[in-house]
Formats: sequence, C-alpha cells, structure tokens
Amino acid sequence: MGIMLVTGPGGAGRTTLAAATALSEARAGRRVLLVSEEETTVSDGNLRFLRPRPGSDFRREFLDLQARSSAALDLLGAAPFEEAELTELPGSRPFALLRALRDAAAGDHELVVVDLPPLPEALALLALPGQLRRYLRRLLPPERQAARALRPMLAQLAGVPMPAQWLYGTAARWEDELAAVQAVIEDPSTTVRLVLEPGPAAARALRDARLGLAVQRLSLDAVVANRILPAGSGDPWLAGLAADQHEHLAELRTAEVALHELPHLGRAPRGAEDLVRLAPARTGDPVPVPEWAVEDRREQDGVLVWHIPLPGAVKEELSLVRRGDELLLTVGAFRRGVPLPGALRRCTVTGAGLVDGDLRVRFTPDPGLWPRTP
Repeated sequence: MGIMLVTGPGGAGRTTLAAATALSEARAGRRVLLVSEEETTVSDGNLRFLRPRPGSDFRREFLDLQARSSAALDLLGAAPFEEAELTELPGSRPFALLRALRDAAAGDHELVVVDLPPLPEALALLALPGQLRRYLRRLLPPERQAARALRPMLAQLAGVPMPAQWLYGTAARWEDELAAVQAVIEDPSTTVRLVLEPGPAAARALRDARLGLAVQRLSLDAVVANRILPAGSGDPWLAGLAADQHEHLAELRTAEVALHELPHLGRAPRGAEDLVRLAPARTGDPVPVPEWAVEDRREQDGVLVWHIPLPGAVKEELSLVRRGDELLLTVGAFRRGVPLPGALRRCTVTGAGLVDGDLRVRFTPDPGLWPRTP
C-alpha cells in the first residue's frame, strides 16, 4: 500500500488535487481511500472516504484521562465532566488527522491520499509525532517505571508525591500511538506531493517544502503546478498575467523534482469529469530518501562524520545541541530531535557545516572507549 500526502500553500488547490488524484486512481482500478477534512461529492466504486473527527477524538481522550485519574480527582473534590459538556479545544485537529492517517494505513487499500493542511501547518504536523515522543521520553523516561515499588518511600523522603502508575501507563499508550503514526509517516512508501500556483512565492514554497521534508526524512515525489494560464492571449491584461506566471513556471522547471503542469479550466472544477481532467499523471517509484550515513575518518583526522543530505545548496542558520543520546538539529525554521546512531553515542560533537547541501557533523571519539583501529 502507498500513502500520498498532498499539501501546498493556502489557496493553491491542494484539496481539489487530492480529490482529483484519488478519483483518477480509483477509476484506474485501484482501491483508494481519500482522507480529508472537506466534504466531497465525487464517487466511484473503488473510492472510500475518511473524515477526521476532532470533536469525538478529543472527547474520547479527555474522558479516558478523567477516568484514569478519578482517584486523584475524588480526593480534590472535583466534579467530573459529562460527555455532553465537552467541546474540542484548539489544537485538536492535528491529532485527529494523525489518528486518521494511522487508521488509514491499517486498512486494505492500495493507495491512501491524504489532504494535508497548508504547507507550514503540514510540515509542523508531520514533525509532531517525533517531537511529542521526545518530550515524553524526557519527562517520563520508561526506565523509571522499574522503580515504582520504591515510590512510597521516595515520596516520604522527598516530601512530594511521586508520579502514579496510571501516568506512566498513559504515557506508554501515547508513546505507542505516536510511534505507530511516525512509522507510517517515515515509511518508504509514503511520499509527499506539493501543489503550487506559479507565482512570486512558488519557488520559496518549494524550497521550504524540500528542506522541511528533508529534516523529517521524507521524500517529495512530485510538484504540481496548478492553474496555468494559456500563453499567447490577444487580451493584454490576460497576456501579462500569463507571461508573469510562465516566468515563475520556468523557474520551477529547473528544480530537481518531477513537475506536473495543469491548465486553468477557466472556472472552478464542476463534478467528477473536471476532477479527472485535473489529475496529474502517475509518477514512477517513490523518490528514495538519501541515507544519513556515518563516515569513519578516524585514520585520517581522528573523527567520524555524520552526513545528513539536504536539498540543494541551502544556506541556513544551523544549530546543533547534544542531549544525551540525541542530537537536536535546527536548520532555519525546521527542527528535529534525532537519536544518535550507536557509533556516535560515545563521541563529542566538534563541529558542523553545510557543504553543497550536505550537512556534515563532526564527532571526536572518546579515546578511552574507541580503539584507533577496528
């Protein structure tokens, strides 16, 4: 099964293109699931729909947490909430979409097309499972559960209550759910399709998308240039708009990524036949994500170099912070906590730099732990 995540700047037509792609693939005979927050009226025997439900997801999680902490709430004299009292809070939508993505991946569809939010929100959404897992590991390390038999004594010595077992159980459940959705996002069969309308902001959006996805170890399988105006119009006003658009389109053609060019219909799409006309052609195999490889250079200059490929010759403000067995990587506006490979956990970060789109992090091995020769 393949998963295609569709995003783009707001107003570029990502929701329409997601529906068009899903419908076209279904008519080609594939079993397709379209995940979208938007209602759609298109239909096909091979096409199914899944709409995230932030309200019901929030109520279910809140009531579950309330039930698990009922003993503490009773001691405080708190009155529990009824389901009918609860409405979703801001921030519920990303979690509902991630849960829908996880559930969709567990189905028997041949293709899942996911209509993601606009590009900045989509990049933040795809990074969310890894970020939350890192927070949980720092705040409630799983290995501390082994000391649960000592908690009453520790509570008396410290004078403060220790975290209850239900808290660790809840954290473990969240960890399992976040790990499952992160595995779906980072699976090699999951790709991202970017929808753009050629214009002044298109090249910047493509650059941000490629960099943000590279930091999250995702591949961009294609770019869809949407609503292209016809060239050579006799109307000076329309000809000027088309010329400006084609200038930006030429810039997109120089990017090292598959580009699909879709014409402007002259109106909003109407019905299934218009959607099929807008469906981009199929791409080949998913673009592989380059490996983050460790180069052993101890014999040459006494270091190991961790190569992290980034798209193009990016020049961004770079920050690296070591936190135990994890490296917090920040490139421009994008951040990721990356568990260090085993070979680098006994080393010290001694430098980093961007060379032709390749982030090279230099580590010096601890001489007391690393022999000079294999």
